[in-house]
Amino acid sequence: MDSVFQKDGNRLVRQYDGEKLWIEPWGENSLRIRSTYLETIIEEDWALLPQEDIKTTIEIDEGQATIENGKIKAVVSAAASGKMTFYNQKGEILLEEYVRNRKNLKEFTSALKIDAREFKANLGGDFQLTYRFESNPKEKIYGMGQYQQPFLDLKNCTLELAHRNSQASVPFALSSLGYGLLWNNPAIGQVTFGKNITEWVAKSTKQLDFWVTAGDSPAEIEEAYAKATGTVPEMPEYGLGFWQCKLRYQTQDELLEVAREYKRRGLPIDVIVVDYFHWPMQGDWKFDRDYWPDPEAMVKELKEMGIELMVSIWPTVDKQSENYAEMLQKGYLTRTEKGIRITHDFLGNTVYFDTTHPGARDFVWQKAKKNYYDMGIKLFWLDEAEPEYNVYDFENYRYHIGSNAQVGNIYPAMFSKGFYDGMKEEGQENIVNLVRCAWAGSQRYGALVWSGDIDSSFESLRNQFNTGLNMGLAGIPWWTTDIGGFQGAYTEDPDFKECMIRWFQYGAFCPVFRLHGDREPHSEPLGTSGGGLCPSGAPNEVWSYGEEAYEIFKKYMLMRERLRPYIRELMHEAHEKGTPLMRPLFYDFPQDQKAWEIEDAYMFGPDLLVAPVLHQGQRRRKVYLPEGAQWTNANTGEVYQGGAVIECEAALDTIPLFLKDDAKLPIVN
Repeated sequence: MDSVFQKDGNRLVRQYDGEKLWIEPWGENSLRIRSTYLETIIEEDWALLPQEDIKTTIEIDEGQATIENGKIKAVVSAAASGKMTFYNQKGEILLEEYVRNRKNLKEFTSALKIDAREFKANLGGDFQLTYRFESNPKEKIYGMGQYQQPFLDLKNCTLELAHRNSQASVPFALSSLGYGLLWNNPAIGQVTFGKNITEWVAKSTKQLDFWVTAGDSPAEIEEAYAKATGTVPEMPEYGLGFWQCKLRYQTQDELLEVAREYKRRGLPIDVIVVDYFHWPMQGDWKFDRDYWPDPEAMVKELKEMGIELMVSIWPTVDKQSENYAEMLQKGYLTRTEKGIRITHDFLGNTVYFDTTHPGARDFVWQKAKKNYYDMGIKLFWLDEAEPEYNVYDFENYRYHIGSNAQVGNIYPAMFSKGFYDGMKEEGQENIVNLVRCAWAGSQRYGALVWSGDIDSSFESLRNQFNTGLNMGLAGIPWWTTDIGGFQGAYTEDPDFKECMIRWFQYGAFCPVFRLHGDREPHSEPLGTSGGGLCPSGAPNEVWSYGEEAYEIFKKYMLMRERLRPYIRELMHEAHEKGTPLMRPLFYDFPQDQKAWEIEDAYMFGPDLLVAPVLHQGQRRRKVYLPEGAQWTNANTGEVYQGGAVIECEAALDTIPLFLKDDAKLPIVN
C-alpha cells in the first residue's frame, strides 16, 4: 500500500480519507501547517508574508514522517489519527495534538472518539473547525491582543476570537515553553488555554492554518514572528512626544486656541486632534465648513507651531451621505444577511464601508486625500475600526471576500491598509495612523492601536496595564490608551484627579503619550445639523484638573521630552526587529523564574524598569528587581542588587523608575 506521505519540494504532504495536510518551513525555525477536507488548500497568506525557500529535512518512514527546520521539528503519525507533535532542538515537546480515539493502538487509546483536527460541516460548504492540543498546566501564555480583563498570563483563560470596542483579537500566543503560535485564520471563534486542554475554534472556515516557531528566548520568538508578519515603519518624530485630544473640539477656533495655550505655557506638544463629527454627514469624509471654515489656514498655523493635526475618520456611511448611492451601486458597503441594512446607529442610520473590497478602500482614501491629505494633514485616526456593530451578531454581516463569520477579524487590518497604501503611493514615508483595533499583520500598515472606550477608573487602568504588554507580545508594538480612560469621569472629582495623575505618569512610559477622554459634564451641541449635532465633553487639557495636577503633568511631559533619544532608539528597534517597547520583565530576563510571575511592573526598553501605581491611595509600593543586574532608583539614586523585592516611596507626584546597570538616561533633573 502506498504511503500516506509524500515530499513536495520542501513541503511534507499527508493525504488520508479526504484530508489534505501540508507542513512546510515558513521562516527560520518555523513551520506553517494547513489542513482541509475540501478539494484544495487555499493559497491565501492572511497575516503571513511570503517567505523564501529554506532547506528542510524531511524523512518518511513506515509509521511516521518528520519535517525539521532549524530548532523546530514536527512528527506526524501515519495512522488514521495523523497525530502531530512538535519538538525543539533539544527533543523537548513544545506542542502535542490532543487525540482521544482508537485509530492507532500503538498510541494512547481512548473510547472518547475525539480528534485533534475536527471539521464539522456547515451549510454552504465550509466547516466549523475545532483544533486541540494537549495542555501543560505549568505553561504560561502571553500575547493574543487586547482583552479587558486583569490577567497578563492567559493560561486558564478563554478568549473570544473577535473584535469589539476595546477588544482586539491578535491571535499570536507566546509560550513559556519556548514556542510562539499564530492562529492564521480571520474567522470569528474562540480559544481556551485550559488546564486540561488547549482548544482553538473557528466558527466558519475552509481550512486549518497556523504558524509555529521555536526559540531559546522570548525575544528570539518575537523576532521570528515579526519576520513572518512584518514590522512597523519607522515612527516619525512627532510620535515621540505629547498628543493632545479630547471628545471633542467643536470648532476650528476652539482647537487653535488650545494649541496656542500650550505654546504660551511653554509646554511640549507634537499632535492635536480633530475628533469625530467635524463632518457634515457620516460618509462625506470632509470638514463641515460651518464650524471648520478654513482648514488650510488651521493646518498652516499648527505647522508653524510645530504641531501635527490628526483627523478622525469613521468607516460609517449615512444613507443621506453624498457618497452613499455610488458606494451602494459599486458594492462598497457591508451587507446584512437578515433584517434592515443598518450596521451602526449613532446620529444617523449608517452602514460600514467594506474594507475588504480594494475598490472601497481606494474610494474612501481618495475622498480623504482630496479633503484632508491635500491640505497637509498626514495623520489619521481610524476610529470604529472593529467595526463596532450596534449588535455583535457576527454571523449577520457579509463582506466582499466572505461572510463576517469566516473573515471578519481582518476588517481593521484592511482599514489600516487602505490608508497606508494611499499614503505610500503619495510618497510618504514613516506612516502612522491611530486605529481602534488590529489583527495580526496590522503593524506593517502603520497601525498605532489604542484600547478603545474604556472606563475611567483604577480598575480599568490595571486592565490596560496587562493589555498593553500583551499587545506588544502579539506583535503590535505601537500601542496607547486614553490617559484617564474614556468615559465615566467628572473633571472636578478628587478621586478621578488622583486616577488621572497616576494614569498620566504611566502614559509617559507608553509607546505613544496621548491624552484623550469624554469628560463630564457635557456641553451642549452647537447646532441642529452636520457637525453641530454632536455635544462635547468637559475640558481635558493638562491645565483642566487644578494646579497640583498641572504641575505633575508638566513634570512628566518634560521628562518624556528628555527621553526622546532613548525612545527614538526603541522605535527603531521595533521597526528593525519587531521588539515591543514595553514588555514584561521576563522578556529581558528570561532566566529569572521570578520575573515570569511579575504582573505589576514592566521594562520600557532594555534600560528602564517602570513600576506604576495602580491603586487609589497608594503612596508606597513593592517592586521586584530582576536578578542579573544592578538597579538604581531614578528618583532617589539608591542602588540595589537584582533578585530582590524592595519597597519604595511613591508620592502622588512620583512613579517608581529604576535604571539597569550603568544606564545614563536623563529622567530626572
